[in-house]
Amino acid sequence: MTQITLPDNLYLLLTPGPLSTTATVKAAMLRDWCTWDRDYNDIVQKIRSSLVRLASPLPGYTAVLMQGSGTFCVEACIGTAVPGNGKLLVLANGAYGRRIATIAGRMGLAFGMIDTKDLVPPGPGQVDQALKNDPAITHVAMVHCETTTGMLNPVEKIGPVVHSHGKCFIVDAMSSFGGVPIDMAAIKADFLVSSANKCIQGVPGFGYVIAKTSEIEKTKGRSLSLSLDLFDQWETMEKGQGKWRFTSPTHVVRAFKTALDELEAEGGVTARWQRYKENQKILAEGMTGLGFKPLLPEAFQSPVITAFHSPQARGYDFKGFYERLKSQGFVIYPGKVTEIDTFRIGNIGHVFAGDMQRLVKAVKNAMTW
Repeated sequence: MTQITLPDNLYLLLTPGPLSTTATVKAAMLRDWCTWDRDYNDIVQKIRSSLVRLASPLPGYTAVLMQGSGTFCVEACIGTAVPGNGKLLVLANGAYGRRIATIAGRMGLAFGMIDTKDLVPPGPGQVDQALKNDPAITHVAMVHCETTTGMLNPVEKIGPVVHSHGKCFIVDAMSSFGGVPIDMAAIKADFLVSSANKCIQGVPGFGYVIAKTSEIEKTKGRSLSLSLDLFDQWETMEKGQGKWRFTSPTHVVRAFKTALDELEAEGGVTARWQRYKENQKILAEGMTGLGFKPLLPEAFQSPVITAFHSPQARGYDFKGFYERLKSQGFVIYPGKVTEIDTFRIGNIGHVFAGDMQRLVKAVKNAMTW
């Protein structure tokens, strides 16, 4: 039998996910698991319990895992939470907020959108007025960390407004949960969506929805999709004690359990948040020192990903810049803002202060313009 060894990482993934993971997370995927066995289902149950504990110290919440990317889980949540006679208000200030509106439209759901454009966060006053003007709205959805720009949106201000009108609040915390402190009870979130390959530092393959138990119990029969029926998936996991309806990504699930253990060993979300913030600070200061300009003011900046204006110097092109950084061991992200030319650098994953310092030196070496 051929001996299997884990390859050395060729580069650090400085992206908002997939991201660089530990050797132990990778190694967890080397064992095969049967989806019907109790030992595997026990792992699923432990994951669900851990996610609920991370989401809020208060009781009354539950978690359901769903195969696929983060967008699969957002679509499952929207399609299950919003009834056919309901109406969704989407708060958008980037590509991922607008994607929620696209999902609602494809599903034939009634929806409205407040789009504040990429550089301005949605405000509680706007939401309050919209809910006063349109009593047909039943649900409000927004992105916590909008990775189009790296902006951290004020869910803690929006949620209480939504709650005061008696509406259901859905938070896409894809790129923030596990790396930025979030208390679902405090922000009045009824549903929160995230993915395995983000701040908890697992690998791609599934996402999850954490919900108020009383809210998900209302959703039976709402989904028009079989595969993306969040209620059916949740009910099966509840009754089967960790069982999935269809084939689950067993290796990815086991890796995620290891990642959760490593999050706890690091000191929990607060400790990881501090590391990510330090990464972002070193990056922003170092890049500014090289003449790059961050896209966002510091007050709006998340510790997840940082967008920079592309240099206007003759001879700069992103592809060449990207390849020169990659050859030095760093992979960054192209820009996503439509009206401004930018590129983005992630600050999350198994990445530390020393890595960001090395990156700044690599950027300097890659500046051939």
